[in-house]
Amino acid sequence: MNDLGLPGAIAPAAESVTAADLIAGYRTLVSSAHRRGVRIVATTITPFENAKAGPGYYTPEKETVRQEVNAWIRGSRDFGAVVDLDRLLRDPDRPTRLLPAYDSGDHLHPNDAGYAAAVNAIPLSVLGIR
Repeated sequence: MNDLGLPGAIAPAAESVTAADLIAGYRTLVSSAHRRGVRIVATTITPFENAKAGPGYYTPEKETVRQEVNAWIRGSRDFGAVVDLDRLLRDPDRPTRLLPAYDSGDHLHPNDAGYAAAVNAIPLSVLGIR
């Protein structure tokens, strides 16, 4: 999330990333993990419209990158499993925002109920627990 939000808000705009940049980073992490025999459980990037992290943290352009990366995560076979936190935590009426019931109030971080929903969405089997 911060890789998307910070440039142009708190960090220089020149540090902005593209979907290709983020996907390349994910692939590097996955490759390194796989070389060590470690499975990666990925989650999609959650909505963050109106985040109170500073002006410019959310923009329509950053939302486009988030959507592109999430589409790649959902369709990638690079991960041992994918948990779609975007679909789980977003407001179905405003999919670029967290569901109010899961919003901590800063429109960026889930509240306790949101984190509980996220944890409960992870099948124990993907963690090797029966």
